[in-house]
Amino acid sequence: MTSKPKAQLAPLPWTEILAYWLLSFGSHLFSFYQLHRFSKEHEAGLLREFQLEKGLVKGFKRDPSDFEWNFWTKWAKKSLLWTLIGHGVISRLTSVFYPKFRVPALTIYGLLAASSVLGIKGVSVLLVHLGLSFSVAQLRKPALSWACNLLLLTTLHIQPLEHIQRGWYKTEEEYYLLLFSVAVCGLRFISFSLEHCWCPLDRGGVVQLCWLFSYTFYHPFFYNGPIITYKDYIEQMQRPAEESDRGLSAFSYLVLRSGRILLWWCTAEYMIHVMYMHSIQSNETYLEILPPWALGGLALALVQFFYVKYLVLFGLPSMLATLDKLVPPKLPRCVSIMYSFTGMWRHFDEGLYRWLIRYIYVPLGGSRHGRLYKMLSTGLAFGFVCLWHGGHDYLQYWALMNWAGVLVENGLKSLFASSFIHSIVEQNFSAAMERRCIALLSAFSTAMLILSNLVFLGGIHVGRIFWKRVFIQGWSTMAPPMLAFLYCFAQIGLEWTSHPP
Repeated sequence: MTSKPKAQLAPLPWTEILAYWLLSFGSHLFSFYQLHRFSKEHEAGLLREFQLEKGLVKGFKRDPSDFEWNFWTKWAKKSLLWTLIGHGVISRLTSVFYPKFRVPALTIYGLLAASSVLGIKGVSVLLVHLGLSFSVAQLRKPALSWACNLLLLTTLHIQPLEHIQRGWYKTEEEYYLLLFSVAVCGLRFISFSLEHCWCPLDRGGVVQLCWLFSYTFYHPFFYNGPIITYKDYIEQMQRPAEESDRGLSAFSYLVLRSGRILLWWCTAEYMIHVMYMHSIQSNETYLEILPPWALGGLALALVQFFYVKYLVLFGLPSMLATLDKLVPPKLPRCVSIMYSFTGMWRHFDEGLYRWLIRYIYVPLGGSRHGRLYKMLSTGLAFGFVCLWHGGHDYLQYWALMNWAGVLVENGLKSLFASSFIHSIVEQNFSAAMERRCIALLSAFSTAMLILSNLVFLGGIHVGRIFWKRVFIQGWSTMAPPMLAFLYCFAQIGLEWTSHPP
């Protein structure tokens, strides 16, 4: 939360670090076990209310209540996995035999793959957005480009248009795929528009339009990201291919990374087979009667599943992008070693973080013009994320909690960095004790971070019940041990920051 740079973090005795690891790992396992027991005890009720599916393994049920995981799993089996494999094959063949035609070939393939799933009408919506964004960008007015692209994003939530677009498809899932595609492409259109406004390129309009097509319809990133800026995409795609034959190393990377992605997928499936956390969170009665350890297990399971889910959802596209010689954003960092709001935003979705910094935070002043501009820039960045996700009431609460969390952390960091406070700390605390104090403060920050994530993942009712049970009713019984374990998590996070693998 108020952590120092890596070099300044004091080392702790290895026995103390080992104790933190054992307590952290043990608390995860025990709380997950308690949640598993509760899930099995109430399996009949959950089966009636939420229609648990037949499990992949005999004797187990599967919780299908996480919409995002169920949605992308079905689409992967139906078509997306095969079109991604097709992208990899075409990329490899053109790189070897026709390197000059690699980018056009991938662009055409991406457009055809999108058309096969979204249909001509769905792709036409994207082309209209692309054309309008491109045309306004030629005026080189950043404010005008922002206004245009924000208006285009708001069309996602105009009910008459929603009704028309739903009528194009036989199922809701097909419409949602269009919705997700337009939202993610909206970030790309903003990136192109602002880059063009700031640094107009010395190439003709037709060439710019072709590169925008390539950027928009790059298939691995098309539906769900991760996000890469237009500037980075163009620079990386234009780099000359390496002369040496890297076929063997590319094959080794493909095999190893595919194995990791399969392992992450198995982990996610295992979690929803043995813990019905998504169904439980949807029922307030179950949330109220969960035993304390199972309640903690539910919170950890929800955020850990979200993490593993995005290792899979970002892992496969990132692998293909790396084979295309792009540098995708790093995959999410484990949420159990996140000990601050700032760190969560910086390291979970690195691509979105960089996008927000480049196109919202820095242009609005950031930290260059004092604290007021910093607060305003941060608030508008969170406001945009809320709007981009749909602007629902629970997202507004989530954005406000994150904004407040970042402001408090930055405020405390500035306070402890002041010469007066710093001198008092130096005189009265050893370096090791100072680190322990940082971890203690981080435990409180982590508690609020988990609470905000529960609001994001489960809605306001989940956050409200957790707040009531842990901090109101359980302030003397549940909150102290919870903070003690979060202190251990924070120490592991600080150790990871000091000595990354």
